[in-house]
Amino acid sequence: MYVMNTITIPITKAREDIFNISDKVAAGSLYTLTEHGRPKVVMISVLEFESWLETMEVALDFPNLKKDIAETKRDIKSGKIKDYTTLKEIESLHKLS
Repeated sequence: MYVMNTITIPITKAREDIFNISDKVAAGSLYTLTEHGRPKVVMISVLEFESWLETMEVALDFPNLKKDIAETKRDIKSGKIKDYTTLKEIESLHKLS
């Protein structure tokens, strides 16, 4: 599991140093901003946010992904699904690439 550098500070302190914080967030730090001592918002980089969105899209597109992968592995092991030669392997064999 990937663990980000997490920093927790009050929103009022973040307001005073927002440009420095945004640089740190862009570099990979994660900030939790608090209000009255309670977490209110999290700041993550655009790259991390887009990665999370993509992960959620995949999860929605393939709701049974874990089950599907396990089933496919069983089918490959039992011989129900064969491992076929790839196009790259054929090209390499015939020196076409």
